[in-house]
Amino acid sequence: MQLSLVIPNPGSSDTSHLHHSTEVQIKLVYLRCTGEEVGATSALAPKIDPLGLYPKKVGDDVTKATSDWKGLRIKVKLTIQNRHAQIELENSGTIKKILGTAQSVDCNVDGRHPHDIIDDINSAAVECRTS
Repeated sequence: MQLSLVIPNPGSSDTSHLHHSTEVQIKLVYLRCTGEEVGATSALAPKIDPLGLYPKKVGDDVTKATSDWKGLRIKVKLTIQNRHAQIELENSGTIKKILGTAQSVDCNVDGRHPHDIIDDINSAAVECRTS
């Protein structure tokens, strides 16, 4: 967090220009991991140690968040603010890979051609939920 302070001229008794403003810094960290597997904290440490977070705790939190995606490679977005990490799964790429595999073996998904579903994902007509 940055704090900026404006101080009036030394001889002035007017304090109307005195104001405080704070800027909250938000850092984004993107990870690729395998669902429900504990990654090496040594790989995570250089990214989050400087931000005041514990790699082991964040790794455990990511493992819990990706438990529904066991064995699949998934992109994870960490939003770090005030030494707290919010974990968000970016699963549309993973879903597109699965749909691409279904298309390559000539399968339909819920009675639809997989490429049609991919088009719906790209146009935001379909939302990819994490669970």
